[in-house]
Amino acid sequence: MTEVGVHEAKTHLSRLLRLVAAGEDVVIVRNKTAIARLVAIAPATRPLGIDRGVFVVPDDFDEPLPDEVVEPFYT
Repeated sequence: MTEVGVHEAKTHLSRLLRLVAAGEDVVIVRNKTAIARLVAIAPATRPLGIDRGVFVVPDDFDEPLPDEVVEPFYT
């Protein structure tokens, strides 16, 4: 864990964010008292297949659209 003062945190934020992205926690201190901690956030992941069965593709999904649907695109 790295400890830095407020001034150093403001001056070197990009460098500190690189440390955090590499897995290190950074603690920001003021007057020798910890006031904040920079930590990496977990990437948002969605498990595959959670919507299985919610929508079923109809058999005619690739059939041409009816004329009343297509016509407004050409007027």
